[in-house]
Amino acid sequence: MSQPSRALVLFSGGQDSSVCLAWALERHDHVETVGFDYGQRHAVEMAQRQVVRAGIVERFPQWAGKLGCDHVLDLTGFGAVGETAMTTQRAFEITEKGLPNTFVPGRNLVFLTYAAALADRRNAGFLVGGMCETDFSGYPDCRRDTLDALQTALNMGMAQDFVIETPLMKLTKAQTWALSKTLGGEALVELIVADSHTCYRGERGELHAWGHGCGDCPACDLRVKGWNEWVAAGRPELAL
Repeated sequence: MSQPSRALVLFSGGQDSSVCLAWALERHDHVETVGFDYGQRHAVEMAQRQVVRAGIVERFPQWAGKLGCDHVLDLTGFGAVGETAMTTQRAFEITEKGLPNTFVPGRNLVFLTYAAALADRRNAGFLVGGMCETDFSGYPDCRRDTLDALQTALNMGMAQDFVIETPLMKLTKAQTWALSKTLGGEALVELIVADSHTCYRGERGELHAWGHGCGDCPACDLRVKGWNEWVAAGRPELAL
């Protein structure tokens, strides 16, 4: 008999990682989550992580029994190194390198390295992340070739056979909304709209059709654009 598959989801509490959590719960036998406190200015996402997890347990009994422990790792020291718009109160802009100043250098590399160390202890062979090339905002550590190289390095350095899964890698934000409907129907869409958090400014005032947020930071721009495209297309599901 094959061994039960165990996955660790990099779970920020945002739209993408919430869809990835549902995706992992649909495919794996046991799923745990890990979040990273790196001093992000939108620290409200850390609180919303628990709201989303509780909502999944309440609304999706087919997944509730698969959802295991949550872990939070303190990476505030790392976050302070980059001095980006993600960790300091500064305007969002493009840097001299042509990258948005929301890019935290090496963030996904560090996150996945810490996640792999945790996965080794938790006996999880799959690391699931919401990295995406299609709507990646210019972040070079969201590219699949970067993650393939890291996967090789982690497995060589830890004598493991980790698989880094990136279910959103080739999807637009509109397709990510469609995938959420495929996985959990309107109930999952509603949960992501109301309870996930993506806005870089940490705004959780008015609930818009697409969710909470300021509406004009880089994260909100992508989320709103994807929502509008998905709605204009008739709110379809995504064929798997």
